[in-house]
Amino acid sequence: MKYGFVLPYADPRTAVELACEAEDAGWDGFFTWEPVWGWEAWVVLGAAAVRTQRIKLGTMITPLSRMRPWKLAGETVTVDHLSQGRVILSVGLGAVDTGFAAFGEATDRKVRAERLDEGLAILAGLWGGQPFRYTGKHYTVQPVDFFPPPSPVQQPRIPIWVVGALGSPKSMARALRYDGLIPSIVSVGSDGQKATRQVTPNELREAVAYVKGERTATTPFAFVVEGETFGMAQPAAAKVVAEWADAGATWWMETLWTKAAESATPAEGIALLRERIKQGAPRKN
Repeated sequence: MKYGFVLPYADPRTAVELACEAEDAGWDGFFTWEPVWGWEAWVVLGAAAVRTQRIKLGTMITPLSRMRPWKLAGETVTVDHLSQGRVILSVGLGAVDTGFAAFGEATDRKVRAERLDEGLAILAGLWGGQPFRYTGKHYTVQPVDFFPPPSPVQQPRIPIWVVGALGSPKSMARALRYDGLIPSIVSVGSDGQKATRQVTPNELREAVAYVKGERTATTPFAFVVEGETFGMAQPAAAKVVAEWADAGATWWMETLWTKAAESATPAEGIALLRERIKQGAPRKN
């Protein structure tokens, strides 16, 4: 089991400081969210890359459907080289209530899924080097020779973790093509709107069994879950995570979305995040 800390918010300088503190405290990964409009995740991660030595750096998550895939390809390969191969890219459809409509981004689930699939194909293709061409419903890419960057340090590519809905063949097939699963359950409410939640440990077991039965690649594959152990004694926190490890999880993401948001001031929220980081990962002693 590896342990990541997800930063819900912080100004860039503070975020870089917290990434360094997370590395010092023994966390395996430091992740930021990628907003529609706000502090730029890959700029922050690039700064963290040159201040750290060991810790993995990535996003939780990148809503690729609203991005130019070639720009993201350049951002990720840049941080991968700055960090000497420590980048992880997590992708999904994204939460439309975080500003998609306000900035004219596509909100239709089918369209976002189509763009996500095409964007992933373009990312992998551009990382593989030139010449690369792609023709899809939403994007067209032709080979270029104008100072293209080299391939990522990590080979065969930067690891890509994909949000996959258990029970949805298309969604799970997307995750199987890449390097990790962030498993979820999609349900339809009485109002007809779809809602997403994290799987339970038993549902994770089903997802692990499904992946092992369907995936043909032999490269490493991650199973990623998130939760909060803030305020727990180390043995109790480790017990919570152990249940997920027994179910097949390989990464635990410590998140404080709710607690940070409920803080009276941003400064108090940052203090809470720093406190949790310094407590260290909920490892079994």
